[in-house]
Amino acid sequence: MMAISMSLLQHVCSVPIARAMRPRSVTVISSRSLSTTTSSSSTPSRASQVDPHVLLGMSEPELQQLATDLGQQSYRGKQLHHLIYQRKVKEIQDFSQLPLVFRNDLQEAGWKVGRSPIFQTVTAADGTVKLLIRLEDNRLIETVGIPVEDEKGSMRLTACVSSQVGCPLRCSFCATGKGGFSRNLQRHEIVEQVLAVEEIFKHRVTNVVFMGMGEPMLNLKSVLEAHRCLNKDVQIGQRMITISTVGVPNTIKKLASHKLQSTLALSLHAPNQKLRETIIPSAKSYPLDAIMKDCKEYFLETSRRVSFEYALLAGVNDRVEHAKELAELLHQWGRGHHVNLIPFNPIQGSDYKRPHKKAIQAFAAVLESRKITSRADASQSLVGCVSDGISHLSLPQSARILLLDDQASWCLQACSLWCNLEFASALRLQK
Repeated sequence: MMAISMSLLQHVCSVPIARAMRPRSVTVISSRSLSTTTSSSSTPSRASQVDPHVLLGMSEPELQQLATDLGQQSYRGKQLHHLIYQRKVKEIQDFSQLPLVFRNDLQEAGWKVGRSPIFQTVTAADGTVKLLIRLEDNRLIETVGIPVEDEKGSMRLTACVSSQVGCPLRCSFCATGKGGFSRNLQRHEIVEQVLAVEEIFKHRVTNVVFMGMGEPMLNLKSVLEAHRCLNKDVQIGQRMITISTVGVPNTIKKLASHKLQSTLALSLHAPNQKLRETIIPSAKSYPLDAIMKDCKEYFLETSRRVSFEYALLAGVNDRVEHAKELAELLHQWGRGHHVNLIPFNPIQGSDYKRPHKKAIQAFAAVLESRKITSRADASQSLVGCVSDGISHLSLPQSARILLLDDQASWCLQACSLWCNLEFASALRLQK
């Protein structure tokens, strides 16, 4: 999938943000120096070596077994679980509830909690926070926390998480692939992003969307392990978790076989195979009919609707005939479909342009007339705002690629639009 960029918070929810979370200006916090900058590789490595001595990501039974293996009673494992997931203690030496001998044994055996430092945060005027997390190998990943107040006044906090360092798929409209691909994230490196968002907001995360850096289906093992942990240990409901994908052969079937009660979001972006291949080069290996068949099976297996993300590119895929073709495609493959229309925001080095509002309205109207549920947000609430806050940072080039306004990708549009659609009233473009 695609890297998160604060310039693309044009789709951040239109509903009011909780006042307690609404700063008045862009704030840049905690800019530290890196001894080693992010590295990237042009050759994808789909496997990441799992660190066997990380506590974060382990279940309560696993922690109980660890306690007994180190000569402690099993209830110490429950205490470990509470310290890691409820109190969110980051260092073993700070596990004050545990006996000193147990803490020492854990450290001598090479165990660690597995929490990484937050290298940098950028807070936008509407309360959305972008985090840059420095991993143990000094690579950097992006996470976003999006606070939304729903119609009943309840706070919803969504964490938009990454699954890889970089991305190997190189979609034509996304800046992430231009920075190369380093490696998959381990399960604890995914989970810790959610805990980091909770730390910044001092509020529980209610929803998680796998719409950050990387393609989740190319790291499905770690994503599923993180999903289990987020659901069982961090206690986020499965229905509050969305897994996004551009489409990787055989992986949607694998995901469906787990019968999760989570939403699948497919980055579609075109109503036919030929056009999709020009936008998403990797689409050549996964024909559109095969993807749609697998999406239908996902719906039948899980009874969870499939959401289709559609980035509108001016003069490329935004015409009325494209909308008609898209509606025909979705009707052909049955029910359980929903379309999120995401007007593109230009990135450096790309010839793509944002459609005019009338084109967006016309596209949405065609879908509505054909009984396809779709929503879109044509606002540009934060364009240019956050870049003022980060343009003064002295960062290595590898970090600046992730942060600068002109290196934006489409992902955060989808992420923040998702929050808007899930937790607030529908936006009507004709207004």
